[in-house]
Amino acid sequence: MRIPGGGPGSGKGIFGPGFLGPGFLGPRDTAAVEDMDRPDCDPDRLQRTYEQFGLVNRVVAGWYRLYRTKVRPQLAGSGGATLLDVGCGGGDLAVTLARWAARDGFPLHVTGIDPDARAYRFAAGRKPVPGVEFRQANSGDLLAEGRQYDVVISNHVLHHLTAPELRSFLDDSAGLARHLALHNDLRRSAAAYALFSAGALPLTGSYIRGDGLTSIRRSYTVPELAAVVPAGWTVEPHSPFHCLLSHRRHDTYRHPA
Repeated sequence: MRIPGGGPGSGKGIFGPGFLGPGFLGPRDTAAVEDMDRPDCDPDRLQRTYEQFGLVNRVVAGWYRLYRTKVRPQLAGSGGATLLDVGCGGGDLAVTLARWAARDGFPLHVTGIDPDARAYRFAAGRKPVPGVEFRQANSGDLLAEGRQYDVVISNHVLHHLTAPELRSFLDDSAGLARHLALHNDLRRSAAAYALFSAGALPLTGSYIRGDGLTSIRRSYTVPELAAVVPAGWTVEPHSPFHCLLSHRRHDTYRHPA
């Protein structure tokens, strides 16, 4: 499937539009659009946004715990595992996972894909890291090529998707994963909105703060996400402000026609 643009506009004051006002963070704000996903967004601010993603993900996304508890057990004894990062953006997570695996002595080849040419150019322009490659592609493209990976992941992608896009995305990732698919996404709450709004104030010159707030408004709660995913997927809270969606492949799995 194709991962569409998603995300927020700029808000007023420290906490953004309507902070703690009537209906604040009620239903998902699926109509909001992130500024960095607009085709006419400022290229310098976009570049700065990609540069700041690594810091934001290290601080808030909780991937080191996911690596230790979910990903690393799939690498032990494999003799060489593969991982696909879908919607990899600027590529910071793909690089980080490869470095953690190398540090721990596990051979891991990481492929990062993103359909956005701007994200691909940034990721492909990073200093080369052994075992990491980037492609401008969708999950459906790789599925059509007959590709499979031991682990398939995504970070902060799910809230961008419409209901049909989410189902397609999950079908693709379940078909691409030999063993495990993990999708880590934001969890909507007033606390997450307020803390990110304040904490991201130093990240100037980019779309990080405004788009991050829009992403929180678009994101699911754990019960909301559990209600819309197909059978075979498990939803649980992860880190203070994230949902984790996971799928373990069974030998009987077949991708829908």
